[in-house]
This record gives sequence, structure tokens and C-alpha cells, in this order.
Amino acid sequence: MAANRPDKGQQAGRVRANRRDVLAGMAAATLIATGPEAIAASLSPLPSNPKERKDMATITTKDGTEIFYKDWGPKDATPLVFHHGWPLSSDDWDAQMLFFLAKGYRVVAHDRRGHGRSAQVGTGHDMDHYAADASAVAEHLDLRNAVHIGHSTGGGEVARYVAQYGQPQGRVAKAVLISAVPPLMVKTAANPGGTPIAVFDGFRQALAANRSQFFLDVASGPFYGFNRPGATVSQGIIQNWWRQGMTGGANAHYEGIKAFSETDQTEDLKAITVPTLILQGDDDQVVPYQDAALLQAKLIRHATLKIYPGFPHGMATTHADAINADLLAFIRT
Repeated sequence: MAANRPDKGQQAGRVRANRRDVLAGMAAATLIATGPEAIAASLSPLPSNPKERKDMATITTKDGTEIFYKDWGPKDATPLVFHHGWPLSSDDWDAQMLFFLAKGYRVVAHDRRGHGRSAQVGTGHDMDHYAADASAVAEHLDLRNAVHIGHSTGGGEVARYVAQYGQPQGRVAKAVLISAVPPLMVKTAANPGGTPIAVFDGFRQALAANRSQFFLDVASGPFYGFNRPGATVSQGIIQNWWRQGMTGGANAHYEGIKAFSETDQTEDLKAITVPTLILQGDDDQVVPYQDAALLQAKLIRHATLKIYPGFPHGMATTHADAINADLLAFIRT
């Protein structure tokens, strides 16, 4: 009789087969019980209107605009406030927010008006409103002794916020500009090293013609330096950039090009008195560092400048370990 017993390998195989049968049966039963209507409902996208989302933290600005924000970590910890670039959302700071949350900081970020999960309003897509909205979030959360960190257009937002709101209200301890657009991107008689207006006109034309393809081209090309020979290309990063961009409104993105390229923030930079860290890569193909970081360091009184050899515009994502370490060192000093 013993010779007819299955060996241990056969028994294990039968157990695995039985488990597969049980799981398959459970799945089939679920499909039958719920029906296609219930399944379709479970896969439906979340409401795009923040007012319809009970799990979303928002504030309403003075002009009635709903601004989505994240606020993670101990409320009594030093607040780090992150300001995202065009045409993205606060999700672009995932690598930083999770890092500093683990270090015990309070991390805050909002989606700019017309971007991400904030309301797609038709007006106010300019640096003045960007800074006012950032201030509304800071006031609502009563953030004090905060470090404001901005990337690209978010760097312009930080500069104007700190100069016109944060410092006068006594809410800001330090500032960080990463690959930031100030003092002025566009080429003018007073800014001969700037980028010709034709480049930004091309951005507008490409966005209006096919925003989806334009965003794919930017993310897969110059933004992260993926167009450089030998670059390690990440499809996940490209798709995440595209996802963030397409979540926002086309009108906000179109008008935002003028905001980040034609706003002269020379006076904002001169007005900043808090310690400011300036970071940029010398292979930034979006915001040339000679007309950005180098000028910022001359205009801001208490500035610390660091240029990274070979780093791209989106270096906070592609080189998060290096950027996070330098941010941490600056915040702790």
C-alpha cells in the first residue's frame, strides 16, 4: 500500500493546484455576485472637482479658487514647503517629501491653480496669483519658521512669496531655489543672455496643437536629459511627468508659459534676506544656469550656490539622493 501513496512533491503539486482552483472559484464568484455594473463603478475615475472629493484637503482663496494641498508629518515639526514646476503638480516632490517625512519633518505642498487637483480656473495664471495662493496655504496652516523650496517655475513662486508675503509676515526661515526661473528667462535688451521669445512662442504653438505629444516630448527629451547620449532613460519618470501635466488645465499651462518666462523677478531676489540655497545643473537644457543660478547668487544677499556638473533640469528626480542630502545639510545648519 505504501508504494501507491503519492510522494511529497506530488502532494505539494496537488495543494498548489487546489489553491489555484479555490482562488479561481472565488474570483468567478465575485464576478457573478457583483455583476459588470458594479465592477465598472469600482473602476470609475475619482471626481475631478475637489469639492466632490471628501478625502482631499483644499482651501479656497480670496478669488474663490480651490487649491489642493498635502500636509504630512508632525504638526509641531519644522515645516518644509515644496513648490512644483510647470506644468506639474505637488506629486513631482514625492522623492523629497517621503525622504524628509522619514526624517521627522512636516512636509507641505500644493497644486498650483489650474494644475493637478486644484481648480481649473480661467484667470490668475501669473506669478502674483501663484505667490498669493502659496501664502493662502501657509496662512491656513499657520506655517512658521518654514523652509520654502521651489523648482523651476516653483522657484519663481518661492521668490515672490518670500519677498512679498513670507518675510513680511515672519513665516520664513530659509529658502531654496532649484533650477529656478528667476530673475528673467526671456531675452530682452536688459537681459541679453536670456532665451529668445521665439522659443516660448514655439512652446505655446506645440501645446495648443497637441498638448499630450508636447508633454511626452519634453519629458522624454530635455527636461531630464534623456536626450543625451548614454542617458539612462526611465519610462516611469516620463509617464509620471506626462500624467501630472495632463491632469492640469490646458489654459493654465498655456498662460503659465508667459508667467515663467516673462516675469522679471529681479526685485524679488534683491528683497530676499533669509539664507537661500541655490542649486542647478550645468546641463540644464530648460533654464540655462548662466542666466539663472549665477545671477540669483549675485542678487540674493545671503546666498549659497552649488552647480552640479552634468545634472539636468529635473535633477531633483533623476539625482534625488544628491539633492536630498544637500537640502538636509542646508536645513540643519
